[in-house]
Amino acid sequence: MQHKIAKYLFDINESILSIENYLGTKINYNEYLKNKILRRAVERELEIIGEALNNLKKLDKTISISYYKQIISLRNKIIHSYDNIDNTTIWGIVIKHLPVLKTEIQHLINTK
Repeated sequence: MQHKIAKYLFDINESILSIENYLGTKINYNEYLKNKILRRAVERELEIIGEALNNLKKLDKTISISYYKQIISLRNKIIHSYDNIDNTTIWGIVIKHLPVLKTEIQHLINTK
């Protein structure tokens, strides 16, 4: 596997694991809303995921990641439109879509 591709896959995986660590098993949506530091930490990790995925796709257009365009768009929205971030949307992404991304990234790490 090309070194840069491996690095971006590693970075994405690390950010996913960080989000899981921040939330643990006891954090619910209401607790997430109350904790600005936690929200900002999750948003930062999503930025990293989006940036790494963008760079990854530039290096290898054949890599298949579900919703990669939406992930990159989310990164852009967090960075450029921070005042319009919808916490409900972020929470939904973390709960519903992050596990799918984690599975895909771990598969790529193991097969590349």
